[in-house]
Amino acid sequence: MVIRSKELCRRVLENQHKLIQFLQMRLCSNQKIQELAKYEEDDFPRTISSSIKYAVQPQPNQIQHQQDVGQQFKYSDISVRLAGPHQLQPKPDVDDLAFGKYFTDHMLKIQYHRRLGGWLKPEITPFENLVLHPAAKVFHYAVELFEGIKAYRGVDGRIRVFRPEMNMARMNLTAYRSGLPTFDAEEMVKSMARLISIDSEWVPHTESASLYIRPTLIGIEPTLGVASSESALMYTILSPVGPYFKPGHKGGLTLYADPKYVRAWPGGCGDRKMGSNYAPTIHVQKEAQAHGCHQVLWLYGEDHQLTEVGVMNIFMVYVNEDGVKELITPPLNGLILPGITRDSIIQLAKELGDVRVREDVITMPMVKKLLQKGRLLELFGSGTAAVISPIERIHYLGEQLHIPTLEQEDSLSKYLLKTLTDIQYGKLDHPWAYVID
Repeated sequence: MVIRSKELCRRVLENQHKLIQFLQMRLCSNQKIQELAKYEEDDFPRTISSSIKYAVQPQPNQIQHQQDVGQQFKYSDISVRLAGPHQLQPKPDVDDLAFGKYFTDHMLKIQYHRRLGGWLKPEITPFENLVLHPAAKVFHYAVELFEGIKAYRGVDGRIRVFRPEMNMARMNLTAYRSGLPTFDAEEMVKSMARLISIDSEWVPHTESASLYIRPTLIGIEPTLGVASSESALMYTILSPVGPYFKPGHKGGLTLYADPKYVRAWPGGCGDRKMGSNYAPTIHVQKEAQAHGCHQVLWLYGEDHQLTEVGVMNIFMVYVNEDGVKELITPPLNGLILPGITRDSIIQLAKELGDVRVREDVITMPMVKKLLQKGRLLELFGSGTAAVISPIERIHYLGEQLHIPTLEQEDSLSKYLLKTLTDIQYGKLDHPWAYVID
């Protein structure tokens, strides 16, 4: 049977891992699909269609899809190709877990081709290498983005994902900024939940570890030239992880703050989670380590505004001039990432009622003045990987500034960390926990 219909072309592309020996094709924004070889219906791999339903929370900050994006994929169309016995990987001991070192047996893949009408059907396959053209735009123009989410095995044995709808909303905003196709966030959450359920035994059976979820979207059109990519690949891989900071790390973080280095600037894309924001920071991180520091405290402007700590948002607890305890964090002004943990901390702190919460600029002169007057209580970073990390010292312009975060008896950061982890591990029932049955 010779392929003539668009729907059959879509089916071929979704199963091309089994058809390479039968097909000769080339997808390109300025080329037509070449003549395909003949094949029989029985050559298609047997797939498993899913009927499992997952409830999804309301999605904040939804964006309007552009008309030229085309059709959206649906979770109900997902297919599963399970790994064979020879493809299964041994599960590491929990004590040996390091961040991003081990990966589970399966992955989620969803292809996008504008010339074929938009998003193709999602598929779960054995974990495998990707085969990409050397001219793929992701390699030359950094047309890519990613997210970081975590799944936790609760005290009741159930698996919970922390606020995944927030990550998908942010991922869509980054896709729009990158010229990549946007997608239906709810359908993506359901698809990732199915992947996690298949690899559920990879979710550590301990409160000291979790399963890191890495959704990624890359431009794969094989053409040179700075332009939006007509073809894309969205995939998700899973990785069991231990503590973000190395075992044996005690005390708070020591930060390296050098105003000559800038992570983001107004009008840029520092508030979007794309790889091009991270590669330029690696050199500075090495310099921080050379000075005996754990992370970089990123500053901006002539007044040396605090923006982020490494890859985390930053918070400060202090006593204002009226004697009122305040929790302050930099505003979402385009310089920082709108963190999901950041948003959670703000909401939890507001519910306390005994601390004033505000989003405003924090500067290094302000930090030094509060330290001199004994009114600065805590500084801490927040993010998916480390949740909350107390800050103990800042190396700034030749000075060593001691931050009394770990000396507080009534520590706000400790309370927030406990509340967040109680939600994540099912000790506290909360709508932020997306349960996978």
